Amino acid sequence: MLYPGHSAEDDFPRFERVLGDDVALPVTHTLMNVDAHRLEQLLDWGRDETLAAGADDAGAVDALVWTCTSGSFCYGWDGAHAQSAKLAQHAGVPASSTSLAFVHALRHMGIDTVGVSATYPEDVAELFRDFLKAGGIETVRTVGHDVVTAAEVGTFGRDRLFEIAASGDHPDAQAILLPDTAFHTVEHLDALDAHVGKPVLTANQVSVWEALRLVGVPARYAGLGTLFGGFAARA
Repeated sequence: MLYPGHSAEDDFPRFERVLGDDVALPVTHTLMNVDAHRLEQLLDWGRDETLAAGADDAGAVDALVWTCTSGSFCYGWDGAHAQSAKLAQHAGVPASSTSLAFVHALRHMGIDTVGVSATYPEDVAELFRDFLKAGGIETVRTVGHDVVTAAEVGTFGRDRLFEIAASGDHPDAQAILLPDTAFHTVEHLDALDAHVGKPVLTANQVSVWEALRLVGVPARYAGLGTLFGGFAARA
């Protein structure tokens, strides 16, 4: 897991405890020159040379996930694919990103209509909506919460998490997306789904699901939300 800076990387050891001894999710921190949800900074986080350096630091792994939503979707649909392809070519292992993971997970679940509740400013949240549209996903509600730094998001507790998730709901949405890997969510995934009354997909959750997909491990585990525990897309 190539993770920019420091905010909610401690989610991944918690995922490991649920997944058991057969799966390891080592975190390698990548360079974050400025912690800000602004386009210039987001593009800087996701530079090819930055991710290549992270891959080199990660050493021998079976797959790589650029565990950053905004640092992938800000490059657009084609750019995000090129970003992952260059990372895979450099490292010699399969690679993906959190943004691509959201689309892959939604397709896996048969979901094509969502609500998005993003911690980002509105203009950045709209870039994620545009990315989803390019992937065939309709967004019926997009909410931005104008939180500038990932570090601040990492301090949010359960109540704020639930409040932000619910704010993205819409009667036509089949699922709610929380696109920020700075959220601590692993301990709340089942409760989030129950609170909103439909699947809530979080950035760290889909990143782990994507990592398992890349290495061919069936992603069915109790306690990790609808995505991991079987699902039925709403009509």
